[in-house]
Amino acid sequence: MSQRPKITKTGLQKALKIFSFIKPYRWPFIWGMICLIISSSMFMIFPGAAGEMANAAIGKSKWNFKVQDYGLLFLVILLVQGVLSYLRTIFFAQVSEKGISDVRKALYSKILCQEIYFFEQHRVGELTSRLTADVEQLQSSFSITLAEFVRQIVILVSGVIILAWMAPKLSLIMLLTFPITVIAFIFFGKYIRGLSKKRQDALAETNIVVEESLQSFHTVKAYSNEKYELNRFVKAIDYMVDISLHYAKMRGVFFIFIITVLFGGLFFILWRGALLVQAGEMQAGDLFSFIIYTGIIGGAIAGIGNLYSTLAGSIGATERIQDMLDRDQEVNLESNQFLKLHGNIQANQLSFVYPSRSDMEVLKEIEFNVAQGQRIAFVGSSGSGKSTIVQLLLRFYPNYEGEIKIDGKSIKEYEIKSYRSNFAIVPQEILLFGGTIRENILYGNPNANESQLIQAANQSNCMEFIESFPEGFDTIVGERGIKLSGGQKQRIAIARAILKNPTILILDEATSALDAESEKVVQDALDQLMQNRTSIIIAHRLSTIRNCDCIYVLKDGQIVERGTHEELLAIPSGVYHNLIQLQLESKTI
Repeated sequence: MSQRPKITKTGLQKALKIFSFIKPYRWPFIWGMICLIISSSMFMIFPGAAGEMANAAIGKSKWNFKVQDYGLLFLVILLVQGVLSYLRTIFFAQVSEKGISDVRKALYSKILCQEIYFFEQHRVGELTSRLTADVEQLQSSFSITLAEFVRQIVILVSGVIILAWMAPKLSLIMLLTFPITVIAFIFFGKYIRGLSKKRQDALAETNIVVEESLQSFHTVKAYSNEKYELNRFVKAIDYMVDISLHYAKMRGVFFIFIITVLFGGLFFILWRGALLVQAGEMQAGDLFSFIIYTGIIGGAIAGIGNLYSTLAGSIGATERIQDMLDRDQEVNLESNQFLKLHGNIQANQLSFVYPSRSDMEVLKEIEFNVAQGQRIAFVGSSGSGKSTIVQLLLRFYPNYEGEIKIDGKSIKEYEIKSYRSNFAIVPQEILLFGGTIRENILYGNPNANESQLIQAANQSNCMEFIESFPEGFDTIVGERGIKLSGGQKQRIAIARAILKNPTILILDEATSALDAESEKVVQDALDQLMQNRTSIIIAHRLSTIRNCDCIYVLKDGQIVERGTHEELLAIPSGVYHNLIQLQLESKTI
């Protein structure tokens, strides 16, 4: 059975911070509360009026109303309550919808502006849950739970006051017995619901066994494990039956409790009231009202108990949201700084260890220089540190030893948003958004006009396949670009980079996954893109690096060779020579 959520002082303090999002809508919130309190107070007139109507029918009313007058009174109360309920709903809807939309925006902005290693530590499902489940729970609290909690408290307090005034003796008996009975009912009910959840979990476990065995049917057959899978299923079913029988027994006990204790308490109060009526200490109509008030108070106590659990869960969700909102963020979205770098890069004694792998040094005293407009390449086997250098250049990880300078200034001194606007990257695995080709290319510069878009598509050799589609630029690419080939996706990524017009271009294995024909088309587009730009290439293929001004060869996080393609090939036993030799051999096989 899952633990019951609890309201803690720390959680409550964090939850109260979320009310800052309600502050701009405080007047609708206040008016909604006023409508709620008045409506709930008016509701408490009904039982008393009903009792007085019964007294009026036998000529003993204290209100001096005729029986027909009560019909008009009830009609007025119902109409006023209807109007107040409508206004309350509208006011709270304004608060919850607008306030929660502000929470969603702030939360998404905060998540979006976190550092890269934050996303390495948190799963996407967890972050999505913050934006969906937690925020929806918070919205439910603002629009329904909080209002209902206040309403039940108003009903409880006003009901106790009315009963104490109406029949002091009988109300004392009720307050000594009935609340204890209702509270016991609440806790017993929670235990029954816990068993029900446990039974559902056991049933889900049996479904998992079935699903796994049928999905892996070929494996089951290949290993002749039909009996093993049947035994797993039988064991899960037997466990579910044991829980179900225990659940049935407890439900039986629960029904006995309801009949004997809960209704017994009501009948006891009714019996004591009848004695008071018989003794002339109470009117029959007052006893009728008293019984209704007692039922309403019992319902309020039960409602408060259930709403407490709901509010506790909401406060837990609010606490998780507030923890996220309190985090520092890497990017300041309000920054409008403009920065145009020249592209002179210098790295000195660069060493780095990933935060998640502190026992393994990825880079060891790396040094390299790139002049403005030069092309350099990093080559080496997988895990040698090539991509890590690019990640440090993009300031994905700020905690490194040594120094990286661009245009003679440490990259840590630049405002990060304007700094990264000088970079464009064409990665090996292109992840396109699920919209149109137009939207994916314009991602490089959302403010570009139609002529700039067409120019970028021409320079990246995209027009060849775009024009073959009936919808042209408005063709839907599908989720992650599933409707396009690898070469087409690469060319869209290149068009996006052209549209951004970066100072520094990064090509991370941009053609490694392409066939020879697609590689040639993409390489032509890349050559166009690299003209007059500082370009950093991570690649194995000879075609992408042979014209570089300098090639840096990495091994185990260190630069072991550097030079042009011809210079490195001239070292017979060199690492670069061996890499090229292996590539040529693989092509001949």
